[in-house]
Amino acid sequence: MSKLAVVALGGNALLRSGQKCSYHQQIENVASAVESLLKLIDLGYNLVIGHGNGPQVGYVLLQHEAANRLYEMESMPMDFCVAETQGSIGYLIEMGLRNALNQHQIHRNVLSLITQVLVDKDDPMFENPTKPIGPYYSEQEVAELLMDTPDAKYKEDPKGNGWRKVVASPKPIEVMNADVVKQLATAGNIVITVGGGGIPVIKENGMLKGVEAVIDKDLASALMADAIQADEFYILTDVPKIYINFNKPNQQALDVLTIAEAKKLLAEGQFTEGSMAPKVRAAIYFVENGGSECIITEANSLGTPGCGTRIVR
Repeated sequence: MSKLAVVALGGNALLRSGQKCSYHQQIENVASAVESLLKLIDLGYNLVIGHGNGPQVGYVLLQHEAANRLYEMESMPMDFCVAETQGSIGYLIEMGLRNALNQHQIHRNVLSLITQVLVDKDDPMFENPTKPIGPYYSEQEVAELLMDTPDAKYKEDPKGNGWRKVVASPKPIEVMNADVVKQLATAGNIVITVGGGGIPVIKENGMLKGVEAVIDKDLASALMADAIQADEFYILTDVPKIYINFNKPNQQALDVLTIAEAKKLLAEGQFTEGSMAPKVRAAIYFVENGGSECIITEANSLGTPGCGTRIVR
């Protein structure tokens, strides 16, 4: 009987540091990333894939803002932009997977689901948006942008690179259609879902409504892994293992971390926010809620003996 794995692809799987958000560059990157996923299929896993969208949603926002300034076209809200990138990135991953599967003569259906994720309308993160998205602006450009979108919030980058739009990053509480994802995946189909953390929606008077927010894709993928009772949860990043004292002379790779050890290291500030810390929290969530283990590693190490750092109970 096949095992079920959820794999959260990092942003570097689609667009690496310093690269422009070009169509051909992303196709090339995806082709390399999905090849590693075939190792899990060879090991007997059914797959559900989540992915990030950080660089891509920034470019989409920039396109909407440019159209607003030049042609007075209405800028689309964040939930709409996340939906756009779910579709476009899902297409790239799906095409890359189909080509890789054909080359290896493996027959699997691959499908991408536009996925809404429910958040609490009273989540405290809405009162203090901190998640930076999109390009950097000068102070004058921010003043001009606020004339068109007065409710938007911008914060100055502490490194002096300019100002960026910030939005809330509320905690995901329910992934829509998780039961359908489980049915499809356990039947042997590869499902791409919770792209960019999912389209953020709230409930008001029993009705769904999109909100100006972004959801952490690793935590949303962990929620999906829990909801479909995945056997394992993989978080792919750009390093082979979790390190303490990262980038210091005494840095140390970790092979296994218990939940208690991971929480202790988080409290000590060993993991950087916006980098490894959210991944460790997502791993803790999955294992605390009944998962057997979460493995954090790089794509090229996937499926090899002793790969990555295992988060266990």
